[in-house]
Amino acid sequence: MWRSSRSFSSKLLLRSSSPNPRDPIASSSIISTSYGVVRNPHLYSSSIPASSSLASDSFKLGFPQPGGARAFSATAVDLSSLASASASRARQVAGLASHYARCYWELSKARLSMLVVATSGTGFVLGSGSALDFPGLCWTCAGTMMVAASANSLNQVFEINNDAKMKRTRQRPLPSGRITIPHAVTWASSIGVAGTALLAGKANMLAAGLAASNLVLYAFVYTPLKQIHPVNTWVGAVVGAIPPLLGWVAASGQVSLNGMILPAALYFWQLPHFMALAYLCRNDYAAGGFRMFSLADASGRRTALVALRNSLYLLPLGYLAYDWGVTSGWFCLESSILTLAISYAAFSFYRDRTAQKARRMFHASLLYLPVFMSGLLLHRLPDNQQLVQEDNSMEVVEVSSSLGTLAEESENLDQRNHEMGSTGGKQARPPVAYASVAPFPFLPAPSYAAP
Repeated sequence: MWRSSRSFSSKLLLRSSSPNPRDPIASSSIISTSYGVVRNPHLYSSSIPASSSLASDSFKLGFPQPGGARAFSATAVDLSSLASASASRARQVAGLASHYARCYWELSKARLSMLVVATSGTGFVLGSGSALDFPGLCWTCAGTMMVAASANSLNQVFEINNDAKMKRTRQRPLPSGRITIPHAVTWASSIGVAGTALLAGKANMLAAGLAASNLVLYAFVYTPLKQIHPVNTWVGAVVGAIPPLLGWVAASGQVSLNGMILPAALYFWQLPHFMALAYLCRNDYAAGGFRMFSLADASGRRTALVALRNSLYLLPLGYLAYDWGVTSGWFCLESSILTLAISYAAFSFYRDRTAQKARRMFHASLLYLPVFMSGLLLHRLPDNQQLVQEDNSMEVVEVSSSLGTLAEESENLDQRNHEMGSTGGKQARPPVAYASVAPFPFLPAPSYAAP
């Protein structure tokens, strides 16, 4: 009995070791042994001939076709490779976009450009009167930002060699080689033209003209002048004073005396601000080849004196803003206190010309401008234009009332003359024509009818 069962098992093993390709049941049979369950490895092998009978038998018995499995696996591999390639391409595009966005941000000097936009927006609000055009404010700020970014980008294009020699500028996009000069010029030209066109279309032509002239003045006058003469600092102060006037013009459509308060503050403020910066970075400016005022002043006395003098020039602006009806009287007091603070910092630098005092004056100038503009916005009189109109209307009423008084007096005089003529027994004869009265004094005098 044991021998027969052993011979039967050996036959089964022999049959499973050489399977018949036409017998899929035998080729896929499971052999039981004392060590466990053993599966036929030929079931998953790709060496099985793909004959039509095998394919039909496999389909009848519910087994997958070998050719279909290979096609499915190939399709899965293709999809996975396509997905990985798409993800890699997306990462490359995102990295490229991030790289150029960073380069554009640094070319535009975005923080400095946003300060310019803040001054322009403040000028727009001050020139708006009682009704603020919020969409107009947004368009003006956007156009100013684009023009300022264009001017700063062109400034770096022209100063690429100088920036490469200075420690604080050698890592900019152009000196470091992260972007090419034609690319930077294209970027600057595109946003400059677009910003000017935006101001012309959404604000007015006068505002667009101020923006375009300021771009030319900064990029093509101030920038090369930095390597020629120290007067470049005063030219740069004019450049910084134009944006608030641009905002005022965009809101009101005209240049008026009231709109010169903030531009004057920007002009006088920039001189102590840049004098402190030029004193702190004079070695760097000398290495870059820039002709700053502080380089010709070894002791720093004249540099500190210029800063002190222009700080004191800020003192009457608060009173003028109140006297011209731009702000209330509180701003006059607050502006005076603020100006005395920055003047004290400038005087401290003048008395003790050290890097520490210069840095303190620089920080005081950074604090002065936002506080000054906030005070203007907080204490402004929105109806200042209406007050001017009311004053004009009051003058018209007074003139008309005086004219009415004169007319009444003339009527009373005529009535007296008539009464005097009637008492004398003579009656006045009516004129034939009244053609000689004003506004025709050149015609002949009236003739009277015969009695």
